[in-house]
Amino acid sequence: MAIVTLGVGASHSTLMNTHWEETTHKDEAERFRDGLRAARDRIADSRPDVVVLLGSNHFRGFWLDLIPAFTIGVGECVASGESGTPKGPQRVDVEFARHLANDLIENGKFDPAFSARIQIDHGQSHAIQYLLDGIDVPIVPIVVNVFAPPLPTFERCRDFAVALRDSIEREASDKRVVVIASGGMSHRLPWPDWRDPHGEDEDFMVQAWLDGRANWSQYDVRRREIIRAAEAAITPAFDDYVLRLFEKGSASELVDYTTESMEKEAGNGAQELRTWLMMSTLLRDVAGERLAYESIPEWLTGMGITVLDPAAQQDLQNATTTKSERQ
Repeated sequence: MAIVTLGVGASHSTLMNTHWEETTHKDEAERFRDGLRAARDRIADSRPDVVVLLGSNHFRGFWLDLIPAFTIGVGECVASGESGTPKGPQRVDVEFARHLANDLIENGKFDPAFSARIQIDHGQSHAIQYLLDGIDVPIVPIVVNVFAPPLPTFERCRDFAVALRDSIEREASDKRVVVIASGGMSHRLPWPDWRDPHGEDEDFMVQAWLDGRANWSQYDVRRREIIRAAEAAITPAFDDYVLRLFEKGSASELVDYTTESMEKEAGNGAQELRTWLMMSTLLRDVAGERLAYESIPEWLTGMGITVLDPAAQQDLQNATTTKSERQ
């Protein structure tokens, strides 16, 4: 039986790569990068055989011609390489990925989309760059639709993660599985609801999402300009609340959010927290540890990191029990 040994949730921002020198909150930025390195070391120490990588797609590999709620990469995986993130083929545990896709369907729980040639963007490759740096381990990429409404509900994402966890545990090997959730926390991207754009910029973005599969490069410069012109909309109080949920092992409370209430409270970028919820579900909501949180306006995002480590929690429980017995 494969076993999930560690979970990591971490924010991403390509502005870490492209605008480091322009970042004025340098102390905060350095602390966040230190947190990524600490999370990376925890992953390495857990000796994973495979990493299940949960992330979003920012209209690089998925376009408005086809937007599945959940897609499992079961063959080739190509990273788009935008903004200094990894580019080109990424190593996939094809056998494990195909087991998950087949098992989910055969057991009648979910019918996820699958791709034998999936393209990922920084929604997942950012994690490869920073959290898997120097770790020779294959991935299973799973893309969750968090930007093209209607979105899968938080409750549906949790249900999918429960089914996925069962499929992992039905895998016959003794593989050690690490789960990474990439995205969040609070932030707002200047992206419209594609069904109801307003103004020239929003019309342009929707057209790019419709036509970009064949000719993305002609849209990329202006798209980047629109994003860089956006003002930061970070909600540290919300981010602290979410991190405390993970510290208490109460991430399941996120199912109470709707798409609308999440956007109102923390911005459209916070919809990526679906992947964090899924990660926690795969770890059976074990209490987590906050490794970092920084509000960095230049990166437009509340940058947080949490680690869920069942072994560490068991050690803590054993130590507490031993102390209690001695008393």
